[in-house]
Amino acid sequence: MRFRIPLFLAACLSIFSCRVFDQASRHGFQGGYYRMDTGKEGQTDRVYVDVLDTAVFVYQNPTAGLQRPDLVFPLGLTRLAIPAPLVFRKQSLDIDISTILLKYRPNTEGMPAQLHTDMNVALFAGWRHDRYRLVVNTDPLGRREAAWNSLGFDFGGFLGTGSTFVGPFTTANRTQAEYNGMIMQAGLAGFIESDIASFGLAAGIDQLMNRDRAIWIYNRKPWIGFMVGIALN
Repeated sequence: MRFRIPLFLAACLSIFSCRVFDQASRHGFQGGYYRMDTGKEGQTDRVYVDVLDTAVFVYQNPTAGLQRPDLVFPLGLTRLAIPAPLVFRKQSLDIDISTILLKYRPNTEGMPAQLHTDMNVALFAGWRHDRYRLVVNTDPLGRREAAWNSLGFDFGGFLGTGSTFVGPFTTANRTQAEYNGMIMQAGLAGFIESDIASFGLAAGIDQLMNRDRAIWIYNRKPWIGFMVGIALN
């Protein structure tokens, strides 16, 4: 399979993604629609959640204009009774700017396996699953402290660019020149999510963007790596 991606296509993807970053790349517990566990096995309700610093307001049937919340859950220290466990779930599109910190390339053409840390950047898009659980702890004075425990994961694809060393070692001595060449990279990745950053494993291929691609021993050869993604807002 040939791996030729015109640069204008990558630019178009980047321009399009900028229009959806505000809705797609927010990590952490934010206001919006969620599925709330009802406490019965396998049953959830669709609710709208308004998240403030001191409390979380839940609206089961939101309408335009002012409305009293159906449920209120105070955060921080309180003596009020707080139902627990309370779980909210959400699925959404996730678009991040990512980088592969480490690339492991298997041995090829008689050369030993390599671990590369070359500079690169990629646009990642995947389907994100989030789970937010209200955790309540009681101190020796009987005060309850409520906080959110979050866990997210997603799986998707990435497309990007970067640099790589080209020389006698990476061309099986077919050239004596040494330089950093530009590559295009693409592949699949799975992430474990936090509020700000994403950490995961990736598998992909690279193509050298000059005529030495014909002698570069890693051209369109699979690699695996450790990837980090950063939300843009």
